[in-house]
Amino acid sequence: MESDDRYGTAGESTAGAGFGGAVPPPPSHAPTVGPPPPGAGLRAVGAGLLNLTGLGLGYALLGRWGRAVGCWVATGVLLFVALPAGPDGVGTGVLVAYLLVLVVAAADGARIALRSALGGSWRPVVAVGLGVVLLAVPAGGVVAYGAAQDEAREQMLLDRLAGGDRKVAAAAQQPFGTARGEYAEALGVYRALDRDHPGSRAAKLVPDRLKAYYDAVSAPYDEKRHCEAVEPLTYLRSLPGTVGKELLGELAGWPDGPLAESLFGCGVSRLGGAGGGSTELGELLRTFPESAPAQQVGPAIGGRIKEQVAAVRGDEPCAATEVLRGLGSTASAMPATSVSALRADADKGVTDGVYACGVDQFKEKKFSEARTTLAGFARSHKGDGRAAQARKIAIAAEIADDRAAAGRRLPPSKAPGGPRMELVISNDAPNAVEVLYTGPVTGSVTLKPCVGCKRYSASAGPRLACKDSGRSYPKARLQLPAGEYHFLYKHGTGATSRVDSYAAGSKVQSGYTYTSCTYVVERSPLGLDLPTLPDYIEPASAPPVSPSRAGSSR
Repeated sequence: MESDDRYGTAGESTAGAGFGGAVPPPPSHAPTVGPPPPGAGLRAVGAGLLNLTGLGLGYALLGRWGRAVGCWVATGVLLFVALPAGPDGVGTGVLVAYLLVLVVAAADGARIALRSALGGSWRPVVAVGLGVVLLAVPAGGVVAYGAAQDEAREQMLLDRLAGGDRKVAAAAQQPFGTARGEYAEALGVYRALDRDHPGSRAAKLVPDRLKAYYDAVSAPYDEKRHCEAVEPLTYLRSLPGTVGKELLGELAGWPDGPLAESLFGCGVSRLGGAGGGSTELGELLRTFPESAPAQQVGPAIGGRIKEQVAAVRGDEPCAATEVLRGLGSTASAMPATSVSALRADADKGVTDGVYACGVDQFKEKKFSEARTTLAGFARSHKGDGRAAQARKIAIAAEIADDRAAAGRRLPPSKAPGGPRMELVISNDAPNAVEVLYTGPVTGSVTLKPCVGCKRYSASAGPRLACKDSGRSYPKARLQLPAGEYHFLYKHGTGATSRVDSYAAGSKVQSGYTYTSCTYVVERSPLGLDLPTLPDYIEPASAPPVSPSRAGSSR
């Protein structure tokens, strides 16, 4: 009976052949049935391990070059995707697919080797040993790749850190109000590095960067620009609540001292000026009441008040008075009672300053301003001993605003002695008239409207005013010392408000009585200016002459 194998065993004759011959080589492929060839288990392990390295050497050993090339292509694709190593490494899907390829190749190689004999001088033990050794290649590659990936991640984080540094550098070149957003973004970078990557080299550099960050934000304070420093220092002081004290360390409490100093410096620099410094000094007293700068607020305001009280008696009393007003407002706005009490000192200085300012305005020929200032003083300080003199100067200033000669000198505070002459002023106008006068004495009188009196033409007024013997004209009688006087007849009260005022000047001599008549003249229908009436009052006795006429046009 013949065997199923085409060849007999070495040293044996073919059964029934009846002749001898050489023994042929063993088959290159194991039969698909029957037991595996001797050593097939080791061959399968060796081929599987060699394919598991990703180099396709198991297939190469088995002579399956097409499948070996497939392994090389898979490994090449992986290397192309993975290299150079990036911070995020290779995608999970790529890794799973490659590992699946290796597992399939290893299983396939083991299956083929289980039914095939290795050609040449290869031995199964050597194949297994080589497979074990070569497995170190992918394992070492994984380790090296992991290290490269870690370094790439570190570089990425360092780049983020550098980006935050650039934002700080750019923000430092701008006012804080403009650059606040960039500062916030830079801080977000530092905070994220510390929170999300605490063990990285970049995170270890964050404390130093925060110190530089604080230096950049607080640069106005270092340059003693206190008002500009308040906002950025206030911002820095708020960071512990948002960033956390753990990250900031000693920087968390650092802004308190500089902020208190800046609030004081800024507030003091504004005392008496725009804003008055009340915002900054008030914030200082509320936020840092026990600080050294807070203890200096009262003495600073008090000292400035004393300076301006003294300045009221100087060359610029009006300016000093305004400063005192501001200081008083600032003092009263302070939360500390000891500081707000300084308002009383400022108010007393303002009272003196208003009077001194009005007098100074009169001397500088600013008559309208002097009148407003001193009339207000007289109304507001009726109990002040200077109120009467303030009213006199206000009257003289009002007259001088129309008649400059009335402002040559201040009205005397005391009336001169000696005889007095009578001046009788009659009103022949249908409206009330206020008569202001200044000279050796200063004052004012008001005459009621003349019932039934009418306006005169320009030619009739001097001839007919105050000469109707059957009419009772409203009169005022003044007792005046001798001297030069200036008068202002203020028509225009009540229903005849369109009537103009009229200024005049006259000289009063001893031994005479004087009369004056005031009336209203119609304007020209053509709107032409009418001649001005003479500036004098007429003596009514010794020697007798006709009374003067003080008229106004309408």
